[in-house]
Amino acid sequence: MSNYLVAMEAAWLVRDVEDVDDAIGVAVSEAGKRLNDQSMDYVEVEVGATGCPACGEPFDSAFIAAGTSLVGLLLEMKVFNAEGEEHAQRIAKSEVGGALRDVPLEVVETIEYEEDEEIELGGDE
Repeated sequence: MSNYLVAMEAAWLVRDVEDVDDAIGVAVSEAGKRLNDQSMDYVEVEVGATGCPACGEPFDSAFIAAGTSLVGLLLEMKVFNAEGEEHAQRIAKSEVGGALRDVPLEVVETIEYEEDEEIELGGDE
């Protein structure tokens, strides 16, 4: 059995916003509230990053049109004693998906780690 850090991207819709910062704040707050209501404070929530198609530099995953925003959130969850990478991904999607019903989720990265090891996603590989 192994331990994994599973990162998922979630598409969060925010209505009646005027700027990207407001949309991001509302999305992170609403997602965090729904997770905390299910006692899932072990899931980390932050805004995702999208690469610029022209230069490749990352920027916040948020887009506004007609007062409605689509915000890409990054959700990270540690899964302990999973049988393998795929099993850890299924566990994470099931846990988070249960709390965030009707929110599209996609696994973007999975890292196996030792229990006493510090882990960070998107590091040098």
